[in-house]
Amino acid sequence: MRLLFVCVGNSCRSQMAEGIARHLGHEAASAGTHPASQVSTHALTILESKGIDTSMLKPKSVDLFKAEDFDMVISMGCGVSCPVMRIDQDWGLDDPVGQSLSVFEQTAAEIERRLKLLE
Repeated sequence: MRLLFVCVGNSCRSQMAEGIARHLGHEAASAGTHPASQVSTHALTILESKGIDTSMLKPKSVDLFKAEDFDMVISMGCGVSCPVMRIDQDWGLDDPVGQSLSVFEQTAAEIERRLKLLE
């Protein structure tokens, strides 16, 4: 399945979703409406602890993508509005930015659970 994960900063949830989805065998990308300058250190730590390669992860703008290139576009939450892009699902996950590593672990576990429901 070709998946695009969108949020505001593209630094935490959507980056973890991209990495986990690829690890599960999906084609995946992530983007933000206002991309951050870098991926969250905690997000990278969580992905690397799962054996997921993070070398290609970087914040990207939604303007670089077209929804029609994906089977599903998933908003991570926080009221993301992409007027030129359809959103198929809104997962409504709380943004872990600035929180503890354990919060990032819980967010990653929920992302993985939801991805397995898509299969």
